[in-house]
Amino acid sequence: MTQANSSSGQPSDLVLARIADLLETRLPARGGDPATSYVAKLFSKGPDAALKKIGEEATELVMAVKDKQADRIVSETADLWFHCLVTLAEHGLRPEQVLAELARREGVSGLQEKASRKKD
Repeated sequence: MTQANSSSGQPSDLVLARIADLLETRLPARGGDPATSYVAKLFSKGPDAALKKIGEEATELVMAVKDKQADRIVSETADLWFHCLVTLAEHGLRPEQVLAELARREGVSGLQEKASRKKD
């Protein structure tokens, strides 16, 4: 999988890992303080708070795409990804796991990949 570079010249997956590391420090069990941290405040409200933000950010992204506003598309995608990272941290998961899943799917037909998933 080719790594895109961030504006700092660092591979993007390293940016995700650094953000994930920071998010883990905001968990209640790690002493995250809701009075001083937006993320700790989200965690303190329970999982529905982050899920609500994911829904809001996804809707804002859809509207930015609909309005063909490139800067907002990037900004809203960043907001959506951030809140997805919060949810991953809340569940003890890492962005590297998501990147590994994307790498597993790389080069596989989307139709074939979807058909191969276990049915619930």
